[in-house]
Amino acid sequence: MKSLQELEAIRNKTLSEIDIRKKGEGTRIVVGMATCGIAAGARPVLTALVDEVAKRKLKNVTVTQTGCIGACRLEPIVEVFEPGKEKVTYVKVNPDMVGRIVAEHIVNGNPVTEYTIGYHEENTK
Repeated sequence: MKSLQELEAIRNKTLSEIDIRKKGEGTRIVVGMATCGIAAGARPVLTALVDEVAKRKLKNVTVTQTGCIGACRLEPIVEVFEPGKEKVTYVKVNPDMVGRIVAEHIVNGNPVTEYTIGYHEENTK
């Protein structure tokens, strides 16, 4: 930083990003990081999501973590919340799936159906 103006610009940018989260605007990607999720491999999935969102410089997209989502047998679980749309739940996610989820769902608005809980439950009976 070379000036007080640069520091103020950084502060304002950060505050606007925090404000987006408070208003519930933008897309929220949530990874289940309870013991069950971590044991199933959620940590590398979380890292891959953060890296992919940063690499693509996606605005209004937040990657966060939560505790147990309640379906331990389907971990790692990733939930995508978009304003005005129903939540999409991805199950048995691994880092290799992240690029496709971000490209197709987050960027282009088309959930990757074969990774979702509905598809998994229908095809594993």
